[in-house]
Amino acid sequence: MVTARKTADLEDLAAAWPGRIVPVPLELRDPASCQEAVRTAVDRVGGIDILVNNAGVGLFGAVEEVSDAELRDQLEILVVGPWRLTRLALPLMRAQGHGHIVNVSSVVGRMAFPGLGAYVAAKHALEGMSEALAVEAAPHGIRVTVVEPGMFATRYGTAMTEAAHRVPAYDVTNREMLEGARGLADSPGTGRPDDFAVRVLAIVDTEGPTPLRIPVGADAYGYLDVAEQAAREEYAAARALVDGPPPAV
Repeated sequence: MVTARKTADLEDLAAAWPGRIVPVPLELRDPASCQEAVRTAVDRVGGIDILVNNAGVGLFGAVEEVSDAELRDQLEILVVGPWRLTRLALPLMRAQGHGHIVNVSSVVGRMAFPGLGAYVAAKHALEGMSEALAVEAAPHGIRVTVVEPGMFATRYGTAMTEAAHRVPAYDVTNREMLEGARGLADSPGTGRPDDFAVRVLAIVDTEGPTPLRIPVGADAYGYLDVAEQAAREEYAAARALVDGPPPAV
């Protein structure tokens, strides 16, 4: 079963896989729509073995530029929606004694880029939820995987909205990031979506334990190597600061 806000977007996919694709409309921000999608999964395909939370939306803006309403909308789609679907799927998975929940995060689930504060915050939240869920679900035979893609040639950059309020002072740090995001789909060496799909299928087909977090894409490992090194250096600097002699009063 494959979901989208508009099932017309899935017509080509359904035509390519006749009889194997069940297109279902789903509006993540609507609890009733989520409940209906889960009911359809039970009625049409007999339940849910694997849940892949892959819906996403981008918002570009400095922290000072993003309004409460814009932040809430970002969190609703990237955190609340996946949490809601997970909550609805878990009773089915617990009853059957197995299941696999795949939450599609990003390299920004463990690092940050300027101008993407709302998106970064949402992906950090999704990863935190997933880490807690992995411990809670394991005794019931349910696996949890966080997939952290790097840069892939999707419509993410071109579909990204910008915060309504602009503060030109942030152009010096943020404008180059926006231009890079807009050009992702045409950037040489950017990962292809079909390759990402193949890798996710390989993950869910793997028997036995798998890592909670799995970066996908060569650039993802490059970014996260840098982030991990920076985190270690920050940790060492913080420890040296608090373990040193107390400041003179």
